[in-house]
Amino acid sequence: MKLLPTTMRASHLSESRQKTELSVVQGDITTLRVDAIVNAANSALAGGGGVDGAIHAAAGPTVMEECRKIIGAQGSCPTGTSVVTSAGRLFASWIIHTVGPIWEHHDPIDSSTLLSNCYSSALASGTQVDARSIAFPAISTGIYGFPRELAAPIAVTSVLDWLRTHEGSPSLTDVIFVCFDETNYEILRDTLTRLT
Repeated sequence: MKLLPTTMRASHLSESRQKTELSVVQGDITTLRVDAIVNAANSALAGGGGVDGAIHAAAGPTVMEECRKIIGAQGSCPTGTSVVTSAGRLFASWIIHTVGPIWEHHDPIDSSTLLSNCYSSALASGTQVDARSIAFPAISTGIYGFPRELAAPIAVTSVLDWLRTHEGSPSLTDVIFVCFDETNYEILRDTLTRLT
C-alpha cells in the first residue's frame, strides 16, 4: 500500500474487478513511498525540465549513470516505450522511464496511441521488477504540449485496459496518478470518477 505525504490531496477509487486501487493525488511524485515511479523522459534519457528534471534532481547522479548505460547499449528510446532504473535517493525502489509523445510532432491519432503505449509499457516494465504500486505523472501534458483534457481519459483507459488484459499476471495493488498542479488533478479526478 502506498504512503502519501500529508501535504498531498487525494481522491481514491477502486477498480474492483482487478482489486487494484486507482487513485489521483496532487503533489510531488518524488516524495511518494511506492515501489516504482514513472518518469516522463525524453528519448535520450538525458534529464530535462518538468517532472523529468525533478525526478533526476531528487534521485541523484546514479540514476543518470544508469540511463547513460542504457542509451549506450540500445541507443535512444522510441516514443511509447519504457526502461527501468534504480531510484537512487528516492523512497521508491524503481524509476520507470517512459518517452511520451510531443503533441506537435504527431497527428492526434498517433499521439493518442503513443501516449497509451507509455502507460501500458510502463505497467509491463513495472511487473518485470515485481512492483505492486506504481505512480504516474501526467505524461506529455507539460512541455510536450499534449492537451490535458485529451490526455486524462487516455491515461485512465490505458491503465484499466492493461489491468483487464493482464488479469492472470501478478497484480498491482495500487496505481496512482500524481498531478503537480490543481488543474490536472481536477481533470484526472473527474476522469477517473467517470470511467471507473
